[in-house]
Amino acid sequence: RERPAQVPTGEMAVLAAARLARILDKAGGELGLAHYRFLTLVAGGDERASRLAERLALGKPAVSATVGALVAQGLLTRDDVAGDQRAIRLQLTDEGRSVLARTEAAMAARLCELMDGTDDPVATMNALVALGEAVDRDLAERRALGDRR
Repeated sequence: RERPAQVPTGEMAVLAAARLARILDKAGGELGLAHYRFLTLVAGGDERASRLAERLALGKPAVSATVGALVAQGLLTRDDVAGDQRAIRLQLTDEGRSVLARTEAAMAARLCELMDGTDDPVATMNALVALGEAVDRDLAERRALGDRR
């Protein structure tokens, strides 16, 4: 007799997402998931620390600490913005770009390994990408409304 398929719950999905984040954090090797996210945004054109704080929903002390750590590792440069004494422009160094590329490749490879263990790897990957797009839309809407959650 066949067991009925278990209907996934929100709690199961949250647990899966948390476990996936931990696996990707470990897969990143020299760059943890938090620093990966930070460098990815800088590489994507977010050069101002204040903008990164907003996009990552981090306080200024957390951003300052992250910037300090990444500068100390030689992955990021921090420069003043002409005409704005409070603003800081961030840029990846050559080493930062290299570490980011290696980290991204390692995380993607590990994610693909996990996807291969699903019934339909392509559908699972598409669902994950669609979820990411929904998160981006939600963040953009919240930002437009001034909601920082």
